[in-house]
Amino acid sequence: MEGMNDDNMHGMMMHNTSDGGMNMTNHHKMMMHMTFFWGSDAEILFSGWPGTRTGMYVLALIVVFQLAFMVEGISHSRFMKPGSTKHVTAGLVQTLLHALRVGLAYLVMLAIMSFNVGVFLAAVAGHSLGFLLFGSRVFNKPSATVPAAKTSDLPPMSC
Repeated sequence: MEGMNDDNMHGMMMHNTSDGGMNMTNHHKMMMHMTFFWGSDAEILFSGWPGTRTGMYVLALIVVFQLAFMVEGISHSRFMKPGSTKHVTAGLVQTLLHALRVGLAYLVMLAIMSFNVGVFLAAVAGHSLGFLLFGSRVFNKPSATVPAAKTSDLPPMSC
């Protein structure tokens, strides 16, 4: 072990043995990018996924797009009627929807942390299309029964 510098230790990992000693094993680890990069050779959300196949990478982009789209859909949807008298049920539904929205938003964030430009663009496109369809006034006409200020059952995301 003496005399080995960092260059010689690349790919080597130290493991404790049951008798208190150390032994070295050689592991090939995928390098984690810390800057944006192009390409289909990325790990997104799960170890080894999507791998090196282009088809699986495209599937990963579609999944990230759908996750971001679902975050916007949940954020801007009204699932309960205004003036509902079942406050406990309404509160539980709001809580479950909030938990689902936050969980999906964190999955999108973790996918973006792969620093893959394609994943970033898929997430932005999913959020944008979701907002266009669910949150903007392009397709949603304000109704007389819903107050203009209240467009969702959930509080706004604070990122």
